[in-house]
Amino acid sequence: MNVAETVALVTGGASGLGEATVRMVVDAGGRAAILDRPGSPGETLARDLGERALFVPADVTSADDVDRAISRVVERFGTLHVAVNCAGVGVAMRTITKQGPMSLDLFAKVIAINLTGTFNVIRLTAAQMARNAPNAEGERGVIVNTASAAAFDGQIGQAAYAASKGGVVSLTLPVARDLASVGVRVMTIAPGTFDTPMLAMLPEEHRQALAAQIPFPSRLGQPAEFAGLVRHIVENPYLNGETIRLDGSLRMPPR
Repeated sequence: MNVAETVALVTGGASGLGEATVRMVVDAGGRAAILDRPGSPGETLARDLGERALFVPADVTSADDVDRAISRVVERFGTLHVAVNCAGVGVAMRTITKQGPMSLDLFAKVIAINLTGTFNVIRLTAAQMARNAPNAEGERGVIVNTASAAAFDGQIGQAAYAASKGGVVSLTLPVARDLASVGVRVMTIAPGTFDTPMLAMLPEEHRQALAAQIPFPSRLGQPAEFAGLVRHIVENPYLNGETIRLDGSLRMPPR
């Protein structure tokens, strides 16, 4: 699919990797819906990007919220071709702490947002994409998920986060197989350490220490590089059912 001719829904689209993806789609000539929490900068971003952008506030764990958001996208832009799942949370806590075992509610919250929320968006956007007329390749849509290098190299304190992102990796192939019959491709990107607003809050010496762990290039990833890979996935019809690590060959140490 040519990004310039697509309508994309990006969860977590108000900041970080999601914002970079939204900007890429609009800059390429496509139209983008920013799905993020109410009170996020999504409305401001959509206003700045103009008529080819739309903010749809929603909680990815809510079936009703996401369903309403998709309806608004279709009402505004006529269809939906691409979904990019960037919404997520990162929580660090050891399985056992000095205060006792890790909160089960906290573990469940991370799974609910990062894994269940991703699948919620997949199932609902795929149902909408299945209504599209196929292009010359037989494609009706493309879904790109966001996992993490932690899915493979989870660090101390990342049991919940690594499990949630490992789940995203594991569902990629079976969902791609599920959706093959309707012409919807499914891919996942597993980023390493990226220069996002979350990392921007760290002291500079900590940021430099993180960058030094990356073999080459020895720096933090740029959100535009993530967005560039999203574009390539959308425009390369033979990419399907796979997870691509985007991490400068980083293999995360235990801590």
